[in-house]
Amino acid sequence: MRLKAIIFDVDGTLAETEEAHRRAFNRAFAEAGLAWRWSEADYAALLTTTGGRERIGRYRAEIGLAPDATTVAALHMRKNEIYAEQLAAGEIESRPGIMRLIRESLDRGVTLAIATTTSRANLDGLLRHVLGPGSETWFPVIVAGEDVAVKKPDPEVYSRALAALGLEPEVCVAIEDSKHGLAAARAAGIATVVTPSRFTSGQDFSAAALVCSDLDQAESRVDLARLDAMLR
Repeated sequence: MRLKAIIFDVDGTLAETEEAHRRAFNRAFAEAGLAWRWSEADYAALLTTTGGRERIGRYRAEIGLAPDATTVAALHMRKNEIYAEQLAAGEIESRPGIMRLIRESLDRGVTLAIATTTSRANLDGLLRHVLGPGSETWFPVIVAGEDVAVKKPDPEVYSRALAALGLEPEVCVAIEDSKHGLAAARAAGIATVVTPSRFTSGQDFSAAALVCSDLDQAESRVDLARLDAMLR
């Protein structure tokens, strides 16, 4: 088998998280006495900016407010606390096929990694409450938002993952849900499967090796054999 590693994105890929993030942002805004409310359409547009702090900063600029790092940081911290509560309450599940592909990879000796621009705290909560206790051990390489200077679509997160894996991009496959994630993985030279999420389904994925609604999609079920074939 040529395939040596699968590198997963997190939000929208391992789990359909973005609606939970949107609700958490809105609750944080309300608690802070702000009249801001991001609709689904608003949030879909804001997702073209990577990173929660960055989205708040962009929104402030769009409504004519000056930059305020302290306010942005406080809102983002509270939003993450609310999101953690949602995870702990079992409100978020893994996307179809994720657990199957993870188990198959572990059984076959294919290394798993994570390349995300979400925070370590959010990632840890998702692994614990969605994939299950101890699931962090399935991913010997994890690169998160705090580990990079520039977020997706910049390829830094994938370049760092490849370096930590000690592998060339030609023997790896990335799994993403957004155009920025796809751009980052492709810029690092990694063949990419895209499973569009609730907020990214209308984006341009023409550079992907495969686009499917989820890993269990009937006409294009994604397993190790299919991923390995992409690299030949």
